[in-house]
Amino acid sequence: MAEQLGFVAGATGLTGRSVVEVLRERGLGAIAHVRPDSSRLEAWRSRFEAMGAEVDTTPWDEDALTETLRERAPQLVFALLGTTKRRARRADDPSAETYEAVDYGLTAMLRRAAERCGHRPRFVYLSSMGVKEGTSNAYLAARARIEKELREGALPWTSVRPSFIVGDRDEARAGEAIGSTVADGLLGALGALGARRLRDRYRSITGPELARALVSVALDPARRDQVVEADALRSTA
Repeated sequence: MAEQLGFVAGATGLTGRSVVEVLRERGLGAIAHVRPDSSRLEAWRSRFEAMGAEVDTTPWDEDALTETLRERAPQLVFALLGTTKRRARRADDPSAETYEAVDYGLTAMLRRAAERCGHRPRFVYLSSMGVKEGTSNAYLAARARIEKELREGALPWTSVRPSFIVGDRDEARAGEAIGSTVADGLLGALGALGARRLRDRYRSITGPELARALVSVALDPARRDQVVEADALRSTA
């Protein structure tokens, strides 16, 4: 049987680079997508190629992405994209770094490209705990829209909803770090009092732990067309 191949969009993020690493550790093929205009393109190329992964620099254009996925025919497409309010404030064009433009827009473009490419790869989406339709939270609303499109679309899919994701990011997220520390402390105390299910559902997960869980659920036929909540992730990491 041909080697399984994963296309990783958002490969330079905390979770994405760990997904590339886990794919290679498991003997699977990995294509790490890096923006062609990235100021660190050559550094990322060296890093990913040292893992045995390929680097793809297809521009964020739906037709171009469709052609890349058609030519490379990955069985798995990982959508691990996201921005932050801080990044939007620092961008030359803040409108290009909003939740609407990145978290929803680029992910939706990738989903359409995967649907059009002809072989229906499994779309593995990094969502978030707390997603629900009708929310006024822009971050969660973007993810709710993607999950709705996946349910209504033609691709096999899996959506993963972790709680706080912690680890060494290129861009620090102070709010997330503080929130995860406080939450983990409270949840640890609750766990000691017997509320283990509550603790496991809401406590933070590291980027490498999440990556192992993402690859595991991506390869599990039983997780097809399912939302995987945070507590279930921990048992597969």
